[in-house]
Amino acid sequence: MALHVPKAPGVAQMLKEGARMYSGLEEAVYRNINACKQFSHSVRSAYGPNGMNKMIINHIDKQFVTSDAGTIIRELDVEHPAAKLMVLASQMQDAEVGDGTNFVIVLAGALLESSEDLLRLGINPSEISTGLEVALEKCLEILPTLECFKIENCRDVKAVTAAIKTSIMSKQLGHEQFIADLVTRACVSIIPEQTTFNVDNIRVCKILGSGLLQSSIIQGMVFKRQVEGDVSSITKGKVALYSCPVDIAQTETKGTVLIKTADELVKFSRGEESLLEAQIKAIADTGAKVVVSGGKFGDMALHFVNKYQMMAVRLNSKFDLRRLSKAVGGTVLPRLTPPTPQELGYIDSVGVKEFGGTETVVFNNQSSESKIATIIVRGSTDNYLDDIERAIDDGVNTFKGITRDGRFLPGAGAVELELAHRLTKYADSLPGLEQYAVRKLAVALETFPKILAENSGANSTMVLANLHRAHKEGNKNAGFDIDSESNGYCDTKERGILDLYNAKEWGLKYGVGAACTIIKIDQIIMAKRAGGPKPKAGGHNSDDES
Repeated sequence: MALHVPKAPGVAQMLKEGARMYSGLEEAVYRNINACKQFSHSVRSAYGPNGMNKMIINHIDKQFVTSDAGTIIRELDVEHPAAKLMVLASQMQDAEVGDGTNFVIVLAGALLESSEDLLRLGINPSEISTGLEVALEKCLEILPTLECFKIENCRDVKAVTAAIKTSIMSKQLGHEQFIADLVTRACVSIIPEQTTFNVDNIRVCKILGSGLLQSSIIQGMVFKRQVEGDVSSITKGKVALYSCPVDIAQTETKGTVLIKTADELVKFSRGEESLLEAQIKAIADTGAKVVVSGGKFGDMALHFVNKYQMMAVRLNSKFDLRRLSKAVGGTVLPRLTPPTPQELGYIDSVGVKEFGGTETVVFNNQSSESKIATIIVRGSTDNYLDDIERAIDDGVNTFKGITRDGRFLPGAGAVELELAHRLTKYADSLPGLEQYAVRKLAVALETFPKILAENSGANSTMVLANLHRAHKEGNKNAGFDIDSESNGYCDTKERGILDLYNAKEWGLKYGVGAACTIIKIDQIIMAKRAGGPKPKAGGHNSDDES
């Protein structure tokens, strides 16, 4: 007779066998805080211009060497549920601003670390959470008063380059001026009059060889491939775009044709040929000089394309085809029909160009207003090119932020230390237990100049003491000077070290929000995992670009 073993009492008896449950301060809260602390410490050393790189090999054995927190957390498959909340907050920052992902994780980690002391003193998690929200409100109230620079006209290349430089410097110290200049010129060249700036309209084409300083901008699009036919360059031509293959149309059903004589066979294949020739001739008659297809070019179709002196370009990606249609101002047709004058695109020049042994097809629109610009990045290794691309991405996102809100705050830890100073004074005026949590946010904000100093090899205690002295004397723009040998500070406004207002505002919101959520978790219930293969990350109907 089988012996019946009773289940554990409480919630556990309601769940399937194999489910795990943790509750209370010791099991849930401290365990969560510890996991988040470890995660925050691992990305902390990558913060700032002198941040260390991390080497990550993801689940498909692709290698990344980067100090960009956004890439680190994207490629690390974080499983811990609390650490995942920090990752989600950081990803939201990436989606909202495009920069400051590390700021969110470091702030949330520092807040949880300092909140642990309050929990051990016996203060209720709800009191801490309320106090942090009060402190956040105060921070958002103070932030506008710390503004030190504003861009009124986002077409002012000189001012925009100076503003974008800091976000690029944190990834590529030493080359920030050159990359900032490239990004600004590319962004300003395509900025429309009325509609909002679209980040996707700045493309990056990475070509191995030469050096970063050989990078350039093309007004249009660049594809790393060759042309299909004999014609390799066209100037001032119309463009026909198709998402279907340029070939003999395949019938949907199988058909049987009975051929009795050789003459019938010749006539049959000739009929197919003349039909295809008529289609290609009709396209040529519209004035199109370039045929771009999202599918393959058949041999016979290619023969007729060459016969009518048209250029044939094949693009494998539907996203590239969509972007090219935007760049040339044409419409992508689903069937091989002659385009109307409204559906045809126009290009100033298109041709094959070689960059260091890599053949590319360049669509260039110099005279008319271009809607898409491509930055050609040169470098020695794939990892280096990827890192430059991430720096450019940060610069482009900062430009997008400028088009929305041109305000800037002092960088290099200056704004964080000034907020910490003012929060400490504010905490003294609060009567309840919230004052402890407000003080802890001030402590957490102080970690940023400290991390910058540690990552630069300076004495962080001396740096913080010098910065505190400067801020007490009323120098609200005083930030850590990475070039200083004497653990000193500099006027960040004079040095041009500026942080986008939007990035700091959203970073504070997401960092404090993630910390409050994690502190208020008092039970973790993990159901038993289902068997079978795991679903893909994108879901069954995901249309995300890979």
